[in-house]
Amino acid sequence: MLFNSISFALFLPIVFVLYWFITNRNLKAQNILLLIASYFFYACWDYRFLFLLIFSTLLDYYTGLKIAAAQDDKHKKAWLWTSIGVNLGFLGFFKYYNFFSVSFAEAVAHLGFRVDPWTIKVILPIGISFYTFHGLSYVIDIYKGRIRPEKSFIEYSVFVSFFPLLVAGPIERATHLLPQIKKKRFFDYAKAIDGLRQILWGLFKKIVIADQCSYYVNVVFGHSAHFSGVEHIIAAILFAFQIYCDFSGYSDIALGVARLFGIELLRNFAFPYFSRDIAEFWRRWHISLSSWFKDYLYIPLGGSKGGMWMKIRNTFIIFLVSGFWHGANWTFIVWGALNAFYFLPLLIFNKNRTNLEIVAKGKLFPTGRECAGIVVTFALTVLAWIFFRAASVGDAVTYITEIFLNPFLAYPTGLNMVLVLFLCFFITIEWLGREYQYALGYPNIVFPKFVRWSFYYALVFGIWYFAGPEQQFIYFQF
Repeated sequence: MLFNSISFALFLPIVFVLYWFITNRNLKAQNILLLIASYFFYACWDYRFLFLLIFSTLLDYYTGLKIAAAQDDKHKKAWLWTSIGVNLGFLGFFKYYNFFSVSFAEAVAHLGFRVDPWTIKVILPIGISFYTFHGLSYVIDIYKGRIRPEKSFIEYSVFVSFFPLLVAGPIERATHLLPQIKKKRFFDYAKAIDGLRQILWGLFKKIVIADQCSYYVNVVFGHSAHFSGVEHIIAAILFAFQIYCDFSGYSDIALGVARLFGIELLRNFAFPYFSRDIAEFWRRWHISLSSWFKDYLYIPLGGSKGGMWMKIRNTFIIFLVSGFWHGANWTFIVWGALNAFYFLPLLIFNKNRTNLEIVAKGKLFPTGRECAGIVVTFALTVLAWIFFRAASVGDAVTYITEIFLNPFLAYPTGLNMVLVLFLCFFITIEWLGREYQYALGYPNIVFPKFVRWSFYYALVFGIWYFAGPEQQFIYFQF
C-alpha cells in the first residue's frame, strides 16, 4: 500500500477514527490497533513476508530480554551476537547473496577459472533494511546499558512495525519512540493540522516534482547516446531533485501521519541542497541513517579520535558501508566512495564542522560566498547521483563521457516546461521555509489565513493536475 494511493487514502481515515473514537480510552487497545493496522499495511504489499517481520520482532524482543537477564558478559555477548548474526544473515541472504555470488564468479574468472554462480530468484522483502536496523539498535542499546528491555511484546512490536515508518524509515531509536508508545496519548488539534500540512507538502514533492522529473530522467538515462551534453546535465540535475523529493516526500508523509496519531518521529531531512559543503550535506540528508551509522559504527571504530589515518579509514568505512546499505551494486559503493573523497579535504583541514547553522539564518538572501558553496556542493552531489542512478558503473562512466563527446548544445526536447516552473516554485518555498522543521512548518501567524488557504488549495490543484499512475517510492527498493 503506497502513501500516494487511493487504498491508503481509505485506510488512513479508518484507522484514525478507530484510534481516536473507539480505542481512545485504553492505551493497550490503541497500541493493539496500531499493530494490527501496521501488519495489514505491510501484508497489502506481500503477506508472505509478514512472517519475516514478525520473526525479526520476536528475535530482538527475546534476545533483548536475555541480554538484560544474563549474569555475565560472556552470555550477554552470546545473545547480542545471536541477534546481530541472524538479523544480518536474513539481510545478507535476501539483499546481497546474488551480488556476492556473481562478484565471486567474475573475480575467479579473471584468474582463469570458470564458476557458474548459483543465484536465487526472490524479491527483496520491502522495508527489511529499515526494520532490521530498528532491531539492531534496540539490542545494542540494551547490551550497552543505555536502555532496559521492553517487557510488553505489543509495545515493542509497535516500535518495530509502526506503519508510517515501516517500509522506508525514518530509522527510529528505542530511546525516542518507545516512551511515546508507552505513554497515554491525547488528541492535539494543532498537532494534527500540522501533520496534515506536512502530508500535503510530502505529496506535492512526490507527485508534482519527483514523479514528473522521473519521466525525463528515465528517457535520458535509458537512451543517453541520443541526447546532447546539456540534456545529460539537465537529466542528472532532475534526478537530484527526483530522489530528494521522492525520499523526503515519503519522510514528510510518514512524519505527518505519525503526528495524526500523537507520535513524533525523528526528522530525516533538513534542506540538504542548501548545504555549503559536503559535511553539512550529510548532516542534513537521511539524518536517521547517518546518525545510526555514526552511533553504531563510526564511534565504535574510534570516531574522530586517534591519528589522521584512523580518521580517514573510519570515514571511508562509513561512506562505503552507507553506499552498500543502499543496494547490492557497485554503483552504490562508488557513490559512497565519491562522497568520502568529497569529505576528505574538510576532514584533513578540520573544516567539517564549519557550517552548523542553516544558511543565511534570519536573512532573505545568502552571501556570495555562501551561494558559491551551495552551487559547488550541489554540483558535486549531482555528479555522485549519476553513479547512484546508473544501472552499472560502466553506464555511469559512459554517461559522464557523453556529456563531453556528444554535441553539447541542443534544445532539451521532451522537457516539460510546466515542471520547470513548479521546480522554481518548489525551490523558493523550500528556501523561505528552511528555518523550520519542514518547508511549511512555519507558525500560522506568519501569513494571513486567506494567503495560507489559497496556497494550500494551489498545492492540492498541483497534485490533482499531475496525478497519474501510482509510482513506487525509490527507497522501497532498499
